[in-house]
Amino acid sequence: MKDKREAEIIRKILLGDVQAYGVLVREYQRPVYNLMLRMTGDEDIAADLAQDAFVRAYERLASFNQRRRFFPWLYTLALNVARDWGRREGRDRHVFVEDAAVLVREQDRLDEPKAVNDRIDGAKAFAAVMDLDSKYREALILRYRHDFSMQEIAETLGIGISAAKMRLSRGLDMVRQQFDGGTND
Repeated sequence: MKDKREAEIIRKILLGDVQAYGVLVREYQRPVYNLMLRMTGDEDIAADLAQDAFVRAYERLASFNQRRRFFPWLYTLALNVARDWGRREGRDRHVFVEDAAVLVREQDRLDEPKAVNDRIDGAKAFAAVMDLDSKYREALILRYRHDFSMQEIAETLGIGISAAKMRLSRGLDMVRQQFDGGTND
């Protein structure tokens, strides 16, 4: 969604157009749901938490800095909802995703047979990312799936920019090691 259009939608919501919020929900429901699914491993809980995140975002929309992008703000809020749930449940932050395709953007999908080979490589890369510690995994997903800037990654994860760069670098190194150290099948 274009930032300018998004800013107009947020302005309408803040002026009382509740229906306009549905546009933002439709735009971002999939990535928020996928985040929750990675954090919980349960579709029903993920759906409930995604809904909680959107409700919380709506309630706090007046505090949103409209000079920034909406999605990183929403993602940070959703990540906090998931973390709160994890603390309440006493769970470790596991990451589960049933389908690697959720990490592939529509515009990145190609025609056969190159697409088949790319999907195989993508599935291997996805598996390698999913094996990472959650702090590296989330940094990689934010950067390469959601195109977050380093500043946005740092703010979302509650770390400094240099720490965000370090997490990306180490995460990529670990994924490379899994490819280099793995079998050639």
